[in-house]
Amino acid sequence: MKSIHLIAPSGACLDSRSPANGIDWLKRQGFSISNEACAQRIHQRFAGTDIERLSELNQLSQLSPDSLAMATRGGYGLQRLLPGIKWDAITKAIQNGAQVCGHSDFTVFHLALLAKTGAISLAGPMLNFDFGCLDDQGGLIEPSPFMWQHFQNAIEDRKLDIATQHPQNFLGESLQGLTSGILWGGNLTVLAGLVGTPYFPSDKQISGGILFLEDVNEHPYRIERMLMQLLDSGILSSQVAIMLGGFSAYRLYENDRGYNLNAAIEMIRQRLPKAIPMITGLPFGHQADKITLPVGARAQLSYQSSGFALTASW
Repeated sequence: MKSIHLIAPSGACLDSRSPANGIDWLKRQGFSISNEACAQRIHQRFAGTDIERLSELNQLSQLSPDSLAMATRGGYGLQRLLPGIKWDAITKAIQNGAQVCGHSDFTVFHLALLAKTGAISLAGPMLNFDFGCLDDQGGLIEPSPFMWQHFQNAIEDRKLDIATQHPQNFLGESLQGLTSGILWGGNLTVLAGLVGTPYFPSDKQISGGILFLEDVNEHPYRIERMLMQLLDSGILSSQVAIMLGGFSAYRLYENDRGYNLNAAIEMIRQRLPKAIPMITGLPFGHQADKITLPVGARAQLSYQSSGFALTASW
């Protein structure tokens, strides 16, 4: 695959140098880039008007089989477009070989596509941060080789294969297991906001699934509150495993008095059935080192107290 079609369905780019650097880097890797102009659109805080962004998404139905659509960045804005997206037409392009990739606010697209048609999309890198990230002086930060390798595995070979040595806490037990299920999830804030809507996958689709979650700029008590919502709604207890990626860029306060992200995770873990592992250390989220995850594909997970391995092909 040597063709990337850019889309900007959410927030406007914060610094025009970032997408320009990302486009230049990808071209140097041999990719042809189309729809570069979308990175320059601005309407309020969005990357264009709702009409412009919706039209751009619906044009994904015209993607060639060897093309990958990549979001420029997240932010907010895709949820406003959901009723007008032509899911069946986009799914036909995906079934013919096209691929669609993004994360953060793009979780909206992943989950809605899964809910509406069951098609597979990629939770993975985006143009600005992953390929055009800037340092404090405005220079390009080279993309993560780890991210790039896993991204290539996904788009070229349609495979996921990650093994980590990351100590796990299974409530003091030496738990290990091997399981499989539909891989789904994304940004926790975005996912929680879709619960109860027609754009959230059905119980039939995700029961017995492997749920992955990440977030950014959210205090641990907010993380806990959203996990509580998923717990009380029965979503967490219907999974075979829950995998937590990066929860980054938050600030603790004096009145937390020792309450932190680990405390929030442990509270949820203690309320889950013991047979459902809550695994930490998934390399995914708002971070340079991230894997590319096929939302809607069946994955295999093996885990023990010293780490885990996650594989899929689609």
